[in-house]
Amino acid sequence: MILRLQQFQIRILTASRRSWRQFFLSCLLTLVVSFSCLLGTPSALAGINDDNFDGNVFLLYGGNASLVPPRVALADSLKGGKPALLVFYVDDSSDCKQHAIVVSQLQAFYGRAADFIPIDVDSIPVQSNFTPTEPGYYYEGLVPQTVLLNQKGEVVLNQKGTVAFEKVDDVFREVFNLLPRSESVELKRRLVNEFNTELAK
Repeated sequence: MILRLQQFQIRILTASRRSWRQFFLSCLLTLVVSFSCLLGTPSALAGINDDNFDGNVFLLYGGNASLVPPRVALADSLKGGKPALLVFYVDDSSDCKQHAIVVSQLQAFYGRAADFIPIDVDSIPVQSNFTPTEPGYYYEGLVPQTVLLNQKGEVVLNQKGTVAFEKVDDVFREVFNLLPRSESVELKRRLVNEFNTELAK
């Protein structure tokens, strides 16, 4: 009887050791699998200095949801006799991401007097000829591209790459017959969100 009791205790001890060993190995395996999944997952952080797609540049970096989609088509803007600022962009360009901030700041000052028309170049149809009422007529193959049309529909600014706020502001001042910057009150830029606060410095 004592011998059977000792054998029973040994079996319990052996089974107990096996179950702890199995438990430890299953926990270790779970940790290894979880860690390898975390390493294989790409980062979901948006970056202004990379050419990755993070979402619409005007929403994320310009902090301005009122720009996209544009409120008015180019043809309607030209019929209405308002100046139009065409901004050609793609969402996966670091230059376009940085330029979105400038466009949003310009809209804060001139958005009521001029039409702001951001155009994703992927939406321009592939065709050989465009009319002056179509955005493809002004697109020259690089992004960002900023084109300002005056009240008569004439191109008064056509710049490729990121353009400084002051350069576009100077042309807007000429279009609206305003005093030059040196003779007028300095425009105070309103910061739209905390991301713009950091980038404007």
